[in-house]
Amino acid sequence: MALEKITAVTGRAVCVPGNDIDTDRIIPARFMKCVTFDGLGEFLFHDVRKNADGSDQPHPLNDPRFRGATILLSGANFGCGSSREHAPQAIQKHGFRAVVAESFAEIFFGNCTTLGIPCAAAARADIARLTAAIEADPGLEVTVDVAAGAIRFGGQSIPAEVRPAARDALIHGRWDAIGELLDGLPAVQALAARTPYLAA
Repeated sequence: MALEKITAVTGRAVCVPGNDIDTDRIIPARFMKCVTFDGLGEFLFHDVRKNADGSDQPHPLNDPRFRGATILLSGANFGCGSSREHAPQAIQKHGFRAVVAESFAEIFFGNCTTLGIPCAAAARADIARLTAAIEADPGLEVTVDVAAGAIRFGGQSIPAEVRPAARDALIHGRWDAIGELLDGLPAVQALAARTPYLAA
């Protein structure tokens, strides 16, 4: 099963501002009872997006200007807290294909990478400049260039780093460890068939 080579992600962007946005804010624990991850996107940022009666609170993801955005912007230490993989799953199921922040919690970063979601770190001032640009034009096309280590928008470019090991895995289509193991199954079976103590 050949994995997609993720060299760049292009789409519209939305900023959910704040530092230390933890995984419980990204996906509250009570929504983690699911058997599969399908449907988690509906509950992304639920407790800061919805009132108790289910009506919308003011929130960037409820703003119709940013509906359909596929690139999520935020602040420092994004995805901190628990190690729940439901957080990047909810982000992906909501439709996001890349996350740009000042920095990322370690486990969250790894969980995103194994889903093929690039996490690109950029300077606060540069994220503010990008946020201002999408506020001025919510339809602005933004490209997170994983291979080049840059974000391009409206004729501008800002540096954004995806950690080297993750960058290499993404651009070469090796971001899913289980997928790689399955790809290697025929070689394992062939070796087992010609190994006497396994073939017996």
